[in-house]
Amino acid sequence: MIETALLLTLVASALRATTPLLLAALGGMFSERAGVVNIGLEGIILFGALAAAVVARFAELPAITQNPQAVVAYAPWLGLLAAAVVGGVVGWLHAFISIRFKADQVISGTAINLMAIGLPAVILTGLYDNSSNSEPIRNRLPEWGVGAMSFSPLVYLAFVLVPVTYYVLFRTPFGLRLRAVGEHPEAADSVGVDVRRMRYYGVVISGVLAGLGGAYLSIGNLNQFISEMSGGRGFIALAALIFGKWHPLGVLGATLLFGAFEAAATLLGGSQLMPPTIVQSLPFILTMFVLAGFIGRSVAPRAIGKPFDK
Repeated sequence: MIETALLLTLVASALRATTPLLLAALGGMFSERAGVVNIGLEGIILFGALAAAVVARFAELPAITQNPQAVVAYAPWLGLLAAAVVGGVVGWLHAFISIRFKADQVISGTAINLMAIGLPAVILTGLYDNSSNSEPIRNRLPEWGVGAMSFSPLVYLAFVLVPVTYYVLFRTPFGLRLRAVGEHPEAADSVGVDVRRMRYYGVVISGVLAGLGGAYLSIGNLNQFISEMSGGRGFIALAALIFGKWHPLGVLGATLLFGAFEAAATLLGGSQLMPPTIVQSLPFILTMFVLAGFIGRSVAPRAIGKPFDK
């Protein structure tokens, strides 16, 4: 009985750890399948997390002012919407710089990551006189399920999006056009596909999904935004995307692997077997070693990172 309970706890922890990675990696797949590198996933996760926590908190304030014990059920849902919108806007900004002005896509994404370090501190200082975290919200996103297997709606959404993403990319005209502009943009353009528009779509979808991944961190797993709370998950999502060969099932496997290692590290964190710093770094180290050792050579979309000249 104890072993079953421990296994369920470990599985639930792994699924929760996988969720923000899976959302960001699936988003990155839309962008990179369209031919645009999105190094900025890390920054978009942070912007989404900040937007979710701040908007959810402000949605609660009118009711709390009248009744200090009030709990506003719709507040986290507004925060979730805000995270998706802000993520999409930051994705559009990356697309605008990369596609309209043909800037180096890696530099544009890196700039977003740097903005996500400094800009939240400025916003938090202006709102809360605190540069490191937002005020806690009364209630985060609800959890659906039974016992240890109760999860935020975003956990269910992340795993449902795997078959949805597969269907969209490989079974719809939209997916065919998106993949075409990432492989052979000139050929796609010759048959009437608007290459730039399709690339905008891919990068904006990428931003929306990464923003939702950030919302999970701030109002799905915790109840506030904390500076740099993404903890490198955007970069791990990019690695999972590459090791998963830009395919939804491959991405699922790679992110689940990291989630399992992170759950195991959390379990080990309460023991004295290893120093805490080693325990915290284990998921990253083990994931990279396993994926690098067992996954064959990945072939990126042929036009990835290359500006399109009509």
